[in-house]
Amino acid sequence: MTEHGRVIINTGNGKGKTTAALGTAFRALGYGKKVCVIQFLKGQGEYGERRMAEKLENLDWFICGKGYIFKKENIEEDRQVALEGFQLAREKVASDRYDLIILDEITYLPHYGFLDVEQIVELIANKPDRLSIILTGRDADPRLVEIADTVSGMESIKHAYEQGIKAQKGIEF
Repeated sequence: MTEHGRVIINTGNGKGKTTAALGTAFRALGYGKKVCVIQFLKGQGEYGERRMAEKLENLDWFICGKGYIFKKENIEEDRQVALEGFQLAREKVASDRYDLIILDEITYLPHYGFLDVEQIVELIANKPDRLSIILTGRDADPRLVEIADTVSGMESIKHAYEQGIKAQKGIEF
């Protein structure tokens, strides 16, 4: 019997959306599953999870961003990179080579007007039945929430950054 894949969303303003998705990736890898991570918006910076990913079999990792968008200066370039990343996501989903695909920070693409949310809905609707997909990012569109099997909201109660404490290697990145 073929397993039925899940659609999972980790959203909200709190810390831990990507971390939770990567925990699921680690779990899947432990069972010999093939995993793909596509990171939107995040740039080429050094992240501990990327360093570890290089050492793991059955894990493909793609960076489809130039860094978080805080200024509107290069918005068209950011948009183009995001659209290229979405095309890559389409190819990876259609390939039927993976058991789990993580689309990290994808919820921002409709938010910034880079992509219509219906394109993400269509991607999910046309995925292989056995494939699980995790979407992460703040402000998940209600249409994504509606089609998901599981949605978790990360709520920020207190964050070190708000107290002037900078991000720490091995904890936040």
